[in-house]
Amino acid sequence: MSRFSMAEFINQTEQKDKGEGFFELETPRLLEVNLDGLVWAKAGSMVAYHGKIKFEREGILEHGLGTAFKKALTGEGASLMKANGTGKLYLADEGKKIIILNLQNDSIFVNGNDLLAFEPGINWQIKLMKRITGMMAGGLFNVRCEGSGMIAITSHYEPLTLRVTPGQPVITDPNATVAWSGNLQPEFQTDISLKTFFGRGSGESIQMRFEGEGFVVVQPFEEVKRVEKS
Repeated sequence: MSRFSMAEFINQTEQKDKGEGFFELETPRLLEVNLDGLVWAKAGSMVAYHGKIKFEREGILEHGLGTAFKKALTGEGASLMKANGTGKLYLADEGKKIIILNLQNDSIFVNGNDLLAFEPGINWQIKLMKRITGMMAGGLFNVRCEGSGMIAITSHYEPLTLRVTPGQPVITDPNATVAWSGNLQPEFQTDISLKTFFGRGSGESIQMRFEGEGFVVVQPFEEVKRVEKS
């Protein structure tokens, strides 16, 4: 067990500016946003801030009726909030590892529960995979981010990126799937035989199948989605 004097503890753990810009990792699990304007973030992810920052939950019709309908249909997490102002904002999500991606006219799908924050210039759209709605509670909710700018995604422990190439599909567990390239459209398949080996009943028999050319990011953890209560 590490022991520190008060001065040593403060020196080792205090916030330090790294000069990395808008998004800066203070620790592998804590994101600093150097805010001068607006940032979108996962609702409930703020752990601290200083400066003049106003927080506002995403309006029910702010991003269009289709988005509102999908959120009402799924009833699940990853609601967004806007933080607007000037100062330093610190975000985290259950101690998950944070990865900053700098999109350069790129597109990526992110599991709705694994999107922590993104710059306002990023175009985003909520997607609901209807084919899986009857298979998993609430279906599968994700966000398509497109354009140029930074996004921050989260992963339980260390993520693994798998290449998808023609003729070599990648099969994943939906609850362990964090993100995938924006050009891929996964299909869903079931494998009843897997229920013999897994008794959890929540989805090992349901799989996501990625074909084509791109990538998929998985985590060594099954993230069962929580349902929000109104």
